[in-house]
Amino acid sequence: MKKLVLVFVLAALSACPALGATIPEQIISDAMGMLREIANQDDISGMADTIRGSYAVAIVPEMVKAGFLIGGTYGEGLILRRENGKWYGPSFYNVGGASFGLQAGAQSVSLLMAVINERGVNAFMSSRTKLGGDVAIAAGPVGRRAEAATDAQAKASIYSYSVSKGLFAGVSLDGSVISISVKRNKEYWGAGVSAAEALKKPATDKRIQPLIKALDELIKKAK
Repeated sequence: MKKLVLVFVLAALSACPALGATIPEQIISDAMGMLREIANQDDISGMADTIRGSYAVAIVPEMVKAGFLIGGTYGEGLILRRENGKWYGPSFYNVGGASFGLQAGAQSVSLLMAVINERGVNAFMSSRTKLGGDVAIAAGPVGRRAEAATDAQAKASIYSYSVSKGLFAGVSLDGSVISISVKRNKEYWGAGVSAAEALKKPATDKRIQPLIKALDELIKKAK
């Protein structure tokens, strides 16, 4: 029953014109806007340190949460792999989930995920991955908590953060599902480029360079 509800909710959200109209360039632009929002926060250094040590960074500029009685979440994002200080990609993906309870109204947040090992990167190359099930995920450490991760965080492959109105915090995404966006990858790269292939391509394209610059500037704020 829950699986049927999840499919229904995600199908309804993905059919929304505002979401369906999103194109790769807009996702990139919105991701830059999110980074600009948080770049000057007083406690950004801990988060920046986590990103500096990561294998990849995944961003969802707008995660929409909506529903009454049955709630669902959906967003489109991109992931960039980082190796020896150089960036590769992007590859595009979808993330969604469902929750139950009284959830009148709607809200949206941005998400940032710091992928801290190869297992986490591989999750974004799979056709479908359940966060917290197929791959371990934990709320990202911020402020003083960034200095010493908990046991649960130490075992995680991905640290996740939510961003709303310029403020950020660690957030749990257990139960959410990520899947490759074949459509967006085709729009960006052309036909025949898989997620794995996209994440091996140097991120030198002029469309992605402003976001790369923003990420590098953020990393400079690490402790």
